[in-house]
Amino acid sequence: MLMSIMTRLDNNSNAIPGIGEAVIFRSKALAFQARRALLDFNNSQVKRYAVDNILIDKKILAESRSPLRTEHNDAERILQAGKIHNLRLAIRRLNGVEVPAHAVFSFWKHVKRTSRLKGYVAGRELRQGCLVPSIGGGLCQLSNALYDAALRAGFEIVERHAHTQIIPGSLADMQRDATVFWNYVDLRFRSTRAFRIEAELTLDSLVVRFKGEPGRGGILFVFPGKPRSAKASQIENCISCGVDDCFRQVRKPTSRDDFGRTAYLVDEYWPEFDRYLSAKKCETDLLCIPLNGKKLSRPNYAWTTTGFGAIKQSRLFTLWRSYQSRKLDSQGAMRQMALLRAHERLAHCYGSQLSYDITHLTVTSNLLPFLWRNGELGGRTFDVLMTGFPLAVLQERLDAAFLLHPESRTLMDFRADDWLVHAESEALQQARKIITPHTEIAELFTDKSVLIDWVIPRAHDRNAATNGKPIIVYPAATLGRKGAYELRDALNGLDLQLAIRGPILEGDDFWSGLRVQRLADGDDWLASAAAVVLPAFIEHRPRRLLEAVARGVPVIASRGCGLENVSGVTTINAGEVDSLRAELEKVITKTCGSTNTEPGAVATGF
Repeated sequence: MLMSIMTRLDNNSNAIPGIGEAVIFRSKALAFQARRALLDFNNSQVKRYAVDNILIDKKILAESRSPLRTEHNDAERILQAGKIHNLRLAIRRLNGVEVPAHAVFSFWKHVKRTSRLKGYVAGRELRQGCLVPSIGGGLCQLSNALYDAALRAGFEIVERHAHTQIIPGSLADMQRDATVFWNYVDLRFRSTRAFRIEAELTLDSLVVRFKGEPGRGGILFVFPGKPRSAKASQIENCISCGVDDCFRQVRKPTSRDDFGRTAYLVDEYWPEFDRYLSAKKCETDLLCIPLNGKKLSRPNYAWTTTGFGAIKQSRLFTLWRSYQSRKLDSQGAMRQMALLRAHERLAHCYGSQLSYDITHLTVTSNLLPFLWRNGELGGRTFDVLMTGFPLAVLQERLDAAFLLHPESRTLMDFRADDWLVHAESEALQQARKIITPHTEIAELFTDKSVLIDWVIPRAHDRNAATNGKPIIVYPAATLGRKGAYELRDALNGLDLQLAIRGPILEGDDFWSGLRVQRLADGDDWLASAAAVVLPAFIEHRPRRLLEAVARGVPVIASRGCGLENVSGVTTINAGEVDSLRAELEKVITKTCGSTNTEPGAVATGF
């Protein structure tokens, strides 16, 4: 009965739709919805199944991939963007769902009813021969993909309804479509084996895959109802059809600037990225920041806010993070786990601010894996502001350093979960650009990296060393990843005094046997420095090295510090003690006129 009603309406698709027809359609739809709700209330086989990870590592049984964008008319991108936004919301309720053997999967039991209150917007819906704006419109692409994958996997099709008209190039063109309309036009299928649903949006595709144990899923039965073909000219679009007296007519955009914005999602302040954003922003763009640091005199959030169309802050989150950070140790696994939880919460705060008309994002890398997993990046182009090495690379370097120094107390104290590393790697592959001032990070992405300049701080005068004994400053906590072991080995036997900043976290006696002094907070730590040395395996923010450069102090740094394009910096490879020692000997020669080694040098203590 339902299909005959829809067919009769579609046979009149050449006529201009009227309000009376719409009222009749809506009245009949309400009757069908009430009937289906009553039937499902008494049907114990139809229910929602939970997200789980039992089958996450099983074999892929089937996969369906379909393009997100098919329109050629620039005016139609509004409804297309609405469709993509609706797909983002819907797949969150499907991704990771695991359906038991012989259980019936129902599209609407999982996706639920679409509404503005749930964040759905106007997307494309095929009705009466027209692509009309409809809240939640576009979800048929998801039901099509599920049906297509179910056919490929050999699942039993319990309920399926074909479209009465075809959009050329869609799955309906291949008779692999399944239209849905809340709640009585549903897609339902089942398998003799448990299976897992995974759904995601890439930059330009919707991907649906099923995972499970190999084997035939069930007896394939496709409901009858062959779609009738339609030419592209028969299907009108409410934005581009030009029929102004239709009650569904939608106001057309007047220019390209009326649609499509960029959102910048940032966390702690980097002057390099602030300068980059200031050069790229437009007056319609959105800036999401933890706090307006310039107004509140918080230099760690001092982003430039002028010139943006809107500014969104996450004040409550920032207060919570500030409170939590006071209770954390300066180092260790607990601190790293807490930081990751904070990044996840901030990514969620920002994700709730993204409207469907935002088509491009620029995000800091600490938020990237969480935005990717939540689906906020799907269907959008995005650039990444790299605030550190990718997690996969970072952990490889820590593992390599630990092989050199298995006695270290810190090199193995934390590793990220596999899902987090995988999510970040996937997102980085999809990113359009990788923006960084760090030369070694830029080398990891040679095909799409954008290397920007480090910001050198303002210089001021310093007092040069006068006692003839070169002082080498190590401007970091004593950690294995900061090259502390390499520096200790390289200094052994050299007539050099070492000045350190930061706590000693590799053991109180770590520097035993060397002439060492600790610099107090507030001291002019560069006043008597002959050189600043940081042979780190990993250094994301070499701010103290840049300060030394600004004041004319020679810097010896590993490639992991990312300063190979900065004048005044001598670069060595991390882990190479001989190279480091050779550079330290040059400091002695330049300062004292000759290389003086003292194999029996005695430590002064603390």
